[in-house]
Amino acid sequence: MYTPPFTVTDEILHLVSEISEQIGTLNARLGERMPSPMLRKENQIKTIHSSLAIEHNSLSLQQVTDVIDGKHILGAPDEIQEVKNALQAYQLMQQLDAYSESDLLRAHSLMMVDLVDNAGHYRKGSVGIFDGDKCIHIAPSADRVPTLMADLFAWIKQTKTHPLVSSCVFHYEFEFIHPFMDGNGRMGRYWQTLLLSRWKGIFAWLPVETIVKKYQQEYYQAIAQSDAKGDSTDFIVFMLNCILQTINEQQKVTDKVTDKVTDKSGAKVLNLIQNNPSVTIPEMMQTLGMSDSGVRKILRRLQQQGALRRIGANKNGHWEIIK
Repeated sequence: MYTPPFTVTDEILHLVSEISEQIGTLNARLGERMPSPMLRKENQIKTIHSSLAIEHNSLSLQQVTDVIDGKHILGAPDEIQEVKNALQAYQLMQQLDAYSESDLLRAHSLMMVDLVDNAGHYRKGSVGIFDGDKCIHIAPSADRVPTLMADLFAWIKQTKTHPLVSSCVFHYEFEFIHPFMDGNGRMGRYWQTLLLSRWKGIFAWLPVETIVKKYQQEYYQAIAQSDAKGDSTDFIVFMLNCILQTINEQQKVTDKVTDKVTDKSGAKVLNLIQNNPSVTIPEMMQTLGMSDSGVRKILRRLQQQGALRRIGANKNGHWEIIK
């Protein structure tokens, strides 16, 4: 069976460890809650805008948002169609089998419908990867594509390599094969997200492609360096750094959202205490519709901020608001 060439270096091991730790931290902050629908939508829009911008779609983030919201905008019809197609593909993601070649073709059909004649089918001609006007990679001949893709899916199904690494390898090998006449870049990034989301569901809404767009030249350089060396190690390092930066930035966003929610809930708790200093935690839970741990977390925060203190024992004491 074909095994893609790559080396798991100390740097890669360190990145995998740090990403795993940060993902654990982010999941812990979220608890059992899913990110808010608004945050998930914002991240999906950022992902679609960034991925298409890498492929030279000129629509702004606001224009992409308007298209997704069903508004009419002034723009090239094919660029607007790209946004609509990408939205359909990302909405389908959770229904796809990350290890199914037929599902890959299905996703490509959605991503490229009304943009190319052979959407959902492997190419019959020659293609390459271009950075502007510069060709940085000539893909294998079209007659080899079905075999190469079958080998790649056979490997990803059985590999014991960590998903963070194997998803990067798949992404690079996919771009090396360049199985479609068009849409290869966006599909390679899309499929890595799908693979990662099967490892940790949180990846389904993390906008990794915004960081790839930020370092677009380095993205192409990593592909070229891996081509020159004959393995995907450099590309793995690049993508893992993008993933880590995405998680770090998302933690900042999550903290801001959590602070806003906690501040609003804190004000409600203080209002309850002002009206009844002897109010109990069960009474707060019932009034606010919150869990025991949620109420206690807010009370601790208010005490740490110096806004509240407990007078007396838990059973017969009361709360005092510090002015």
